[in-house]
Amino acid sequence: MAHWTVIGAGRIGGALQARAAQRQRPIAVLGRHDDWQALDQPAGQPIVVCTRNDDLAAVLARVPQQRRVDLVFVQNGMLRPWLAAHGLQDATRGLLFFAVQSRGSPLDLGPPSPFFGRHAAAVVAELEALGIPAEVVDSRQFAAWELEKLLWNCVFGLLCQAHACAVGAVLTRHAPEVAALTAELLHVGQPTLGLHLDHAAVLQRLVDYSAAIPDNRAAVKEWPWRNGWFVAQAAQQGVALPLHARLCQLAGV
Repeated sequence: MAHWTVIGAGRIGGALQARAAQRQRPIAVLGRHDDWQALDQPAGQPIVVCTRNDDLAAVLARVPQQRRVDLVFVQNGMLRPWLAAHGLQDATRGLLFFAVQSRGSPLDLGPPSPFFGRHAAAVVAELEALGIPAEVVDSRQFAAWELEKLLWNCVFGLLCQAHACAVGAVLTRHAPEVAALTAELLHVGQPTLGLHLDHAAVLQRLVDYSAAIPDNRAAVKEWPWRNGWFVAQAAQQGVALPLHARLCQLAGV
C-alpha cells in the first residue's frame, strides 16, 4: 500500500517514485491521463502536488473536496495569492531543495527541503526515509526561505536572460547588478510577507548558491508566479522597480 500520493508524473514525480521503489516504500504517482479514483477516500494521507504552476487549477478540479486538506504544494514561485483565492491558504507547503536534470535522471540533493503545515511532519518523514534531507519549519522560517528562493529565481533568471550568460558569468561580470536587483526586489517582497531579513546575509546566500552551479543558465519563467508578482506588489505599494524594468527590456520580457 502506498504511503503517500504524488500528483505529477514528470521529472520530480518520476524520480521520487524510482527512489521509493529502490527502498521498497511505495508511492502512488498520478499523471494527467491516469484514473484518479484512488483519491476518493477520507482525508488523511498527504497528496504532494508536483505539477507546473499553470496546471494547478486543473489539478484542483480533479481532487475531491474532502481531500483538499491533504494537498501539499511544492511549486516554485509565489503561490500565496492563488492559494488564498481557492480557500487553500492553510495548505501544507514545501520547497524542494533538490533537482532532477531530466526525466529519468536521479535526484541531485541539496540542503534540507523545508515544509510547513498540517502534513509537514508526515512528508518530511517519508522524504527522510528515502534518503532525501527535509525538515519541518514554522511559518516565519518558511516565508523567509520562500522569499529567498523566489529572489534567486527572479534575480538570476532575469540577469542570465538579459546578459545572455550563465550564472557564473553573472557573478563575475555583473556582481553590482546582482546586489542592486536583490535589494530592489527584497524591498518590495519583505513587507508583503511581514519579514525583516538581513539583506547582506540573504545576498551572500544567493551568491554562494550560484557559485556552486556556475554553468546553470537560468531564465525568466512563469511570469505571474515569479517576477510578475514583484511587479504587482510594487504597483500596489507605489514603489518603482527601475533596475528590474531596465533589465526586463534588455531581456525582451
